[in-house]
Amino acid sequence: QVQLVESGGGLVQPGGSLRLSCAASGIAFSRKTMAWYRQSAGKQHELVAAIAAGGVTNYADSVKGRFTISRDNAKNTVYLQMNSLKLEDTAVYYCNAVPSVVAGSPLYYWGQGTQVTVSS
Repeated sequence: QVQLVESGGGLVQPGGSLRLSCAASGIAFSRKTMAWYRQSAGKQHELVAAIAAGGVTNYADSVKGRFTISRDNAKNTVYLQMNSLKLEDTAVYYCNAVPSVVAGSPLYYWGQGTQVTVSS
């Protein structure tokens, strides 16, 4: 059974930082391209960042230079370091596996996500 468990969200002021974690189980994690998505109120899921099994990464233009995706295959965990947070980064953040870093639909059902709220 596939499980994706996100954590690390919270309330942060503009310009602040957060580090999200996603623990995966039930999948061949080390061979999967993993991604972070976010969903704002009333909007569809948006791909934020992805990292291939070999470490190649891809980022949405809106987060380039501010967010960093990484992975620890020994822990079956993918991370998202978010710096210089902006109000528009407020969303529920989810992780999932994807076919490639640049395209394709998520492979599994969504987890519960973790709420990130950027507010002064």
